[in-house]
Parts: sequence; C-alpha cells; structure tokens
Amino acid sequence: MANSRITDHPAPGSEVRFAAGFGQRFVLTVDTEEEFDWSQPIQRSGHTVHTVARLARFQQFCEGAGVVPIYLVDYPIATSTAAADILRDAVQAGRAEIGVQLHPWVSPPHEEDVSEHNSFAGNLPESLERAKFNRLRGAIELNFGAIPLIYRAGRYGVGPNTAAILADGGIAIDSSARSKFDYSYAGGPNFRQLPLTPWWIDAERRLLELPLTTVYWGVLRQLGDWLYPRMWRVPWLRGVFARLGLMERIPLTPEGVTLTEAIRGIDIAVDQGLPVLVFSFHSPSLAPGYTPYVKTEDDLDALYDWWRGVFAYLRQRQVAPTSVREIMAAVDLA
Repeated sequence: MANSRITDHPAPGSEVRFAAGFGQRFVLTVDTEEEFDWSQPIQRSGHTVHTVARLARFQQFCEGAGVVPIYLVDYPIATSTAAADILRDAVQAGRAEIGVQLHPWVSPPHEEDVSEHNSFAGNLPESLERAKFNRLRGAIELNFGAIPLIYRAGRYGVGPNTAAILADGGIAIDSSARSKFDYSYAGGPNFRQLPLTPWWIDAERRLLELPLTTVYWGVLRQLGDWLYPRMWRVPWLRGVFARLGLMERIPLTPEGVTLTEAIRGIDIAVDQGLPVLVFSFHSPSLAPGYTPYVKTEDDLDALYDWWRGVFAYLRQRQVAPTSVREIMAAVDLA
C-alpha cells in the first residue's frame, strides 16, 4: 500500500466489478464546509459556519426524493454541535452518510504555514497529513456517532502518502480524483488522464477510488483528453467550441453547470456505461452570498430546481440512487 498513489493510472485488472443486478447508480456528495471568501487567499481564521442551518432543509429535500446524501465534512463542521444535531439522527438511521473532507488550513494540528501549496493536504509531510486526518476522523466519530468510510481531500489535494493514510484509517472509498481536471498549476495533483470508472488503488483491494464524474460532450468529445488541455490558456476558444456543439467539459454539479448541460453529461456517462455517477457541490451554496454560484434567493431556488430536474432525468434513464454502504456491499471481490 505504501507505493500506491491515487494519482497513478490504474494498474491492469484493477477496475472495480459490481455484483449482478447493481446496474447503473448515482451518489450525491456534499463538500460540507465552512464559509470563506473564495476570491481571497486561504486563511486559517475568519471563516463562519452559518450555512450549517440550511442542511436541515436539504436533508429533508433529499429524503423526499429517496436520495441518501453523503456529507463530506471538514473540521469546522465536524466540531459544530449544530451540524451534529441536524444530521446525527439521519446518519444513524441510514438516511444520510458522513465522510471525511480534509481542509488542512483549518484542521489541527496547525504546524504548517498557510499557503496555496500547503492547502493541498497531500503536499504536507506524511506525519502531519496523517495527524490532521486522524484528528478529523476522531471528531466525526465523536460528534456524529458514525464511522466514516469515504474521504475527499479538500481542493482534491491528495498526495503520495494519502492512500496509505486512508487505508490505515478505515476508509473504504476515496472520492478525491476529479478526472479531466489538472490542479498542478497551483501545486496540486493532475487527474486529467484518470478514468471515470471506479478502480482499486492497491493490489490488496483495501481502498476503492470513486472518481467524480466529468465528461466531454460534443462532436469532438472523443478528442477531449487531447484537445481540451491545449485550449486551457484560450478561454474564449473553449466558449466557442461549447456554443458550436463541438466540445464541452461537463462536471456533474449544479455549480456553474446548467440543467441542460447536466442532462447532456448524464447521457454521455450513462451511454458510456459508468456504473456510478458521482455528483457534488459545496454546502455553502445552500444559502445566498457565500459562493459565486448562489448569490440570491432566486439562485437558491434554481439550485433546488436543478436537483429536481436531475433526479427526474436520472429516473427516466433508470439510474437509481445509491450509498457508500450499498456500493461496498455490491463490490465483487473475486
């Protein structure tokens, strides 16, 4: 496990197989975190957790749709009594699940300088990344009364030691790999060439990678892995390609993606035969004014409408919701 890296291309034969009848499923993951100014440099202090109160409505909304949301919580949320009071019963009853999301700049122990490089937890010394993870996991177990089985690195910031730390910490699924994205320009990992289908990170099959779902759509989508990176420094060209229906990169998120675009992305993912579609968004988007995506109450209404439209279309495409526990139960270890 020590040599296994989440950013490595999967070894031959490492693709995850699921039991007959599992079909195609989807999960809804929520990066559940503190509020901070996204336009400013990262800081250790000055954040708030006001949007925690909005989790109650979202949980009720998901329950009404028959969806089990997966809340990937960081340290300010893990130690919030309000968050625990809102979500604990749902988590313990299986109507929601809790996972770990490590934002190193707000997670003790605070031994590193706050910088963009250090905002990717995988860039920290192994002992410090491990200590932060263990402290956070312990806080989640204490306050939510549940053992987290899934992890996502804040800013998707995995590193060479992350896989071993997660496996040692009882994590069964990592969902940090954001296929089709590259964060190396800021000192983070490069996921561009990683697949969308789940794979085993290690030969012992202790840790499963469940990548976030992003697809290319359009006439030239088959060239996406080669062509899109070459357009990265020419944003207007990406816009032209999207408008002409030539190529568009579509992550499955309501943040910056229209319902029409999401439906295109769902169609591509389903037609490609992906066993699990992974949706994600940030919890501060559940209230106006905390993210660039939800600035007004109308924007918030639109976010809920987006989810309604997505759930309806997934039902039409016969893609059922699932959960971490169901995924692990359906994994074929043979």
